[in-house]
Amino acid sequence: MDLYDHILGGLLGQALGDAWAMPAYFRPDQTWQVYGWITTFLPGPADHPVHHGFPAGRITDDTEQAFALAESIIAEGRVTVRGAAEAIVRWYDRIGGDTAPFVGPSTRRGVQALKKGQDPHTTGLWGDTNGSAMRVSVVGLIHPGDLEGAIRDACLSAIPTHNTDVGFSGAAAVAGAVAVALGGATLDEIIAAGCQAADQGRERGRPWLGPSVSRRIQMAVDIGRGPGDERQRLQEIYDVVGCSLSIPESVGAAFGVLAMAQGDPRQAAIYAAALSGDADTVGAMACAIAGAWKGAGAIPPDIADTLRRANPEYDFDKTARALYELSKGRSRHHA
Repeated sequence: MDLYDHILGGLLGQALGDAWAMPAYFRPDQTWQVYGWITTFLPGPADHPVHHGFPAGRITDDTEQAFALAESIIAEGRVTVRGAAEAIVRWYDRIGGDTAPFVGPSTRRGVQALKKGQDPHTTGLWGDTNGSAMRVSVVGLIHPGDLEGAIRDACLSAIPTHNTDVGFSGAAAVAGAVAVALGGATLDEIIAAGCQAADQGRERGRPWLGPSVSRRIQMAVDIGRGPGDERQRLQEIYDVVGCSLSIPESVGAAFGVLAMAQGDPRQAAIYAAALSGDADTVGAMACAIAGAWKGAGAIPPDIADTLRRANPEYDFDKTARALYELSKGRSRHHA
């Protein structure tokens, strides 16, 4: 396995799922009525409550925060609570977070408390939406094959904004799946690792209300691989598992989409967009895992080129190379 290619695949996959599903509406019937299947990058529609004005191929806060977190990890050589807090505050200020409609409620609450000088170990004590999971794939990318390391660092990265058991659980599930995907596992092993990580993450952090992330993952995967045509299965995931800002819903749905697509990044993006709801977040998580598993070579060159052109301030190759250099030491230590 070419580890660098798979780390780059994880970064490109995150951006692919995010930007591809960005134009989707909040309900599957709305998205289908306007687009049918979304089979290419499209701009955010003028009547979209959040993504109006976004050009085709443009990433959203999911991947912007992932890059901000990656920059902190690269600068410090590891994941730290302080580094994660500073990264998210820098991102928030850069995009004008006080007036940006796409900033999630837990992240906004945490950042505003951080900017008042509060301890980052306390600013995320009410964080229960999916911001911790949507940005965490880069943590998995520095832990190839190391599930325990990915879980530990995923929880650290969540503390400033999502310091709850459910916030940790969702972040651990995604980071753990990415880490195991880099280790040459099968898709079933990747999904199982996500469930295991979700349960271990749930044991940490502040006890909070919310259903089991691992059970939602299992439910979504069963639906995704079950009977019915593709649209029926996606509608069932939307209706039964859910696809809102809730961590169990969106993380569960991401694994369902991943399973439906059999780990193919582009197909996972198509399914995430059709699923609708918080589609860009579902797409970002599902395709980050798929890209880490399949590698950058599984993402068609025209798609990768579009992502680079539409997001020129983000250097996918340089960031992947720096994460690769960090991951090599951890990979040797873990082995």
